[in-house]
Amino acid sequence: MRNIIVSLILLFNVFFLFSQGQKIIQPAVPSLMISPDARASGLGEQGVATSPDAFSQHWNPAKYVFLDNKSGVGVSYTPQNTKVGVEDSFLANLNYYNIIDDRSSWSTNFKFWTFGEISLTQNPQDQPYLEEPSVFSIDGSYTLKLSDFFSMAVTGRFFSSDLKYKSIDFDTGSTNSFSVDVSGFYQSDEIAYENFNGVWRAGFNISNMGPKIKYDELGTKNFIPTNLKLGSAFDFIFDSSNKLSVNLELNKLLIPSRSVPTIDGDNNIIGYSQPDVTFFSGMFKSFGDALGGFSEEITEINLAFGLEYLYNDSFALRVGYFGEHEDQGDRKFITYGTGFTLNEINLDLSYLQTPSSSDVINPNDGTLRFSFTYNFN
Repeated sequence: MRNIIVSLILLFNVFFLFSQGQKIIQPAVPSLMISPDARASGLGEQGVATSPDAFSQHWNPAKYVFLDNKSGVGVSYTPQNTKVGVEDSFLANLNYYNIIDDRSSWSTNFKFWTFGEISLTQNPQDQPYLEEPSVFSIDGSYTLKLSDFFSMAVTGRFFSSDLKYKSIDFDTGSTNSFSVDVSGFYQSDEIAYENFNGVWRAGFNISNMGPKIKYDELGTKNFIPTNLKLGSAFDFIFDSSNKLSVNLELNKLLIPSRSVPTIDGDNNIIGYSQPDVTFFSGMFKSFGDALGGFSEEITEINLAFGLEYLYNDSFALRVGYFGEHEDQGDRKFITYGTGFTLNEINLDLSYLQTPSSSDVINPNDGTLRFSFTYNFN
């Protein structure tokens, strides 16, 4: 009973899985991966190689040293799970960055995510009681420019995941832990081509590297969502007023696949679980442990594609696509976004839409996200 209940509670914290399967990799605390800002969400939920902004902390803090402003603060709000009837679930996010000099910067971020109020029972005849599962995290980054075109950043993060369930024989509770990110970013000078100018960008981020966690003394340890993001982008600069950015990003969870068979009393395989290894070993195993071999490893890579049109550095239109293989959750959705800039103020909005052909209920379908930025010159 203990493992069943704890597993169900963990699923309350899974914002991206509403289709279940034996091959799906399910990390603990996946809310650490939620896209916090409207600009990145409007580009198919990507940001590792997009042009720098105040919300780069989540995606790639190595981008900050390429900003022109001295410092800035970003605030965003994302309602969640409205499609599945949870009205009070949301993610709140606060960012701040400061450019120390032309080669270095520091930045910090605070996130709070709540699933909202839920009713829990252990047995059908029990009186239900209310809980509000939540996660908060705080992190800080230091960025250093290693050349005129390339920078790297290191991030340290503390997080607390509060998933409670009380019963006669055991209690689950909060778990506190930490993780580390390492990221890099490349941005070229503006290059003159025959009919336009252009800027190349590329980036990577290995995020949430940290120990496994558990919610009670006898519970199973779970991998946190260690993740690899790789991205590239190109800006078509047609003139001083018109620019089009093309962005592509790939990401993969760096935790082991479900490859260890679970055997029942009749020696039949009834399911698969992850191997009992450290998070560090799991990062390397994740590249070659799928039961289906290399072809299955490819299915664990998600793709995001986005276009951003910018007029006069003051008005933006965005569209994006996110795709995930059907064996890994089958999330597929289109995003739309817009942005406005007035002096030091930026306001961004985005909207997520799941195609009618999709069989997966996306909890964020129809979600409108808001981001506000104030940049200090």
